[in-house]
Amino acid sequence: MLALMAACWFGCAPAAELHAYTEDVPPLNYLDNGNVKGYSTEVLQLVAREAGLNLTIEVLPWLRAYAKARDTAGGLLYTVVRTPEREAQFQWVGPIGSRRIYMYRLDKRGDIRVDAASDLTRYRNGVLAGSASANQLQALGLQSGQNLDLGQSDAVNLKKLLLKRVDLVAMLDWAMAWQMRQQRLPEKNVSPVWLLDGKLQYWFALNPQTPPEQTARLQAALERVRADGRLQAIRRRYRDD
Repeated sequence: MLALMAACWFGCAPAAELHAYTEDVPPLNYLDNGNVKGYSTEVLQLVAREAGLNLTIEVLPWLRAYAKARDTAGGLLYTVVRTPEREAQFQWVGPIGSRRIYMYRLDKRGDIRVDAASDLTRYRNGVLAGSASANQLQALGLQSGQNLDLGQSDAVNLKKLLLKRVDLVAMLDWAMAWQMRQQRLPEKNVSPVWLLDGKLQYWFALNPQTPPEQTARLQAALERVRADGRLQAIRRRYRDD
């Protein structure tokens, strides 16, 4: 009888609430006619269902999304690069995908050569404001208003590159492929000239006060969908490799 009552209690208890915050960075996460879509969005929705958690998602500018996730009970931020600086600020579930950030130039700009990271200082570089890539470029000595141009989106940064308002842009490889398709331009019109970062991966970042058992449920759910191939099936819809 006690076992039956316990089963009923767990079965009838309301599912925990997960409030996710993200930014508009296709194809990872983006708004399409009012609906939140993208690779990471699909993975999060699947993992939350698998873990038995109710999920809401809100798209905000990156810095607001970051603050909301850190200050909201049940908050989750995605898609996030797990860096040493951020490690203690969140609990982590992942990894959910690879991250290769390249510096891209227009293919016809053969005058732009980057043989070492220090060469970037000779050019005007576009990068997403508030991103880990922006922090990396600043750590290399690039300065906003001089050789560093902080844009509000990948789409804006690509437009600046096409208009030659910047010489190079930092962008995730599959985000660049996506943006070029949106512009109906051949991907070969841009060329990667420097791998800015290929060591880190993307994660879900949970509010630091999240109950550890909830984080563990999400991680276990992610491992299940990875093991049975559902994660890779989602990935194939957004990139080939």
